Amino acid sequence: MHGSTERISRRGLLAASALAVLPLLGCAPESGTPRSGSATASPRPTPDRSATELPAPARRALLLASLAHEDAVAVIDPAVEGEAGITRIRVGAAPWGVGVSPDGGTGYAATAEGLAVIDLRTAKRSALVPYQHPAPRIGSGEYRPGGLGLAVSPDGTRVFVAVGTDEPRAHLEVFDTASGRFAGSARVGGRPFDVLVAPDGSWAATVDHDTFSVTVVDVRTLAAQEHRIAPFGTEGGLASWEKPHYGAVDADGTILLPVQGKTVVRLDPRSGRTGNALRSRANSHAHGTVRDDRLLVTVGTGAFGNATGEPNLSVLNLDSGAERVAPLPVPHETVAVWRDAEDEAWAAVAGGNTREAGWDGITHVRLRDLRQLRQPVPGYPQAVVAFAAR
Repeated sequence: MHGSTERISRRGLLAASALAVLPLLGCAPESGTPRSGSATASPRPTPDRSATELPAPARRALLLASLAHEDAVAVIDPAVEGEAGITRIRVGAAPWGVGVSPDGGTGYAATAEGLAVIDLRTAKRSALVPYQHPAPRIGSGEYRPGGLGLAVSPDGTRVFVAVGTDEPRAHLEVFDTASGRFAGSARVGGRPFDVLVAPDGSWAATVDHDTFSVTVVDVRTLAAQEHRIAPFGTEGGLASWEKPHYGAVDADGTILLPVQGKTVVRLDPRSGRTGNALRSRANSHAHGTVRDDRLLVTVGTGAFGNATGEPNLSVLNLDSGAERVAPLPVPHETVAVWRDAEDEAWAAVAGGNTREAGWDGITHVRLRDLRQLRQPVPGYPQAVVAFAAR
């Protein structure tokens, strides 16, 4: 591992011992019913006596994370130790995707019950808006119906929420922020873990886990085009591991889709053509990913399907193809990038893995040298985004 695993101090992050690697449950072969078995207990890091500090962010960079084991989200200050750096806001049952308005004042969470609208200045939920396609039951976990992936348009006028209802396919629902109502929806693929938006806001896309696809929806007409993403084939169907989970949008508007830590598919969202795929050597079942300038940062959850490696974080240069891989002690789920007061870029990697194999906290990885720091966040943070406090 590059560097040591460390823990938050009063002003920064303190040194701590690494966690033992837990037995991996992974993202199980998807049938209609989850695999049986008890959840793995979330480990707690143990601090040692040596300490180093992380500089406080110049613009007070914050994180918004869904707490998969609670009915809440957390606003997290990565430069403050313990509970003092965490503000919990009750939003509704089993939150999944989260997002923040461009001005940093409003947050959104896709819960099992509806879309939660959050006033980040007062740390209160201001609305819980029912979906146009409500869940037939309120549950929790990876297989529950309700809101899944979520994204906010670049101008903040719309929020796109992927909503499942126990049917084979889901819907992308469009929330109008001015009226506070859902304005329409489009049929998309199965169990969309992630939602992406064009840099110019002209389309939104769902990453359809169960149907080996990405569905691109025209924002103006709500016309949908489904594109097959199966670089390793579709053998096994729902039981296959070789599916897309999350994606990122490049500066040119193409969609980047890591699959199995072996390849990054590049999809033209309009034509549906794929090409110029990037090779990855992470060799780890790919989940959350984010683009930071010319770097693609991807979470690998371990050995599943044709991926045979351990949990890790890949940092892939989109121009040169150079890749650095940081081992992680347990599987994580999603990732966001934030910057400290010295303008160092850090990946905040959410420990709330969907298969209950993660931990109660955020692992911070400095992109320059892959140094790791650990921040406990009780509640099992699953989806995380970064934003700047105003």
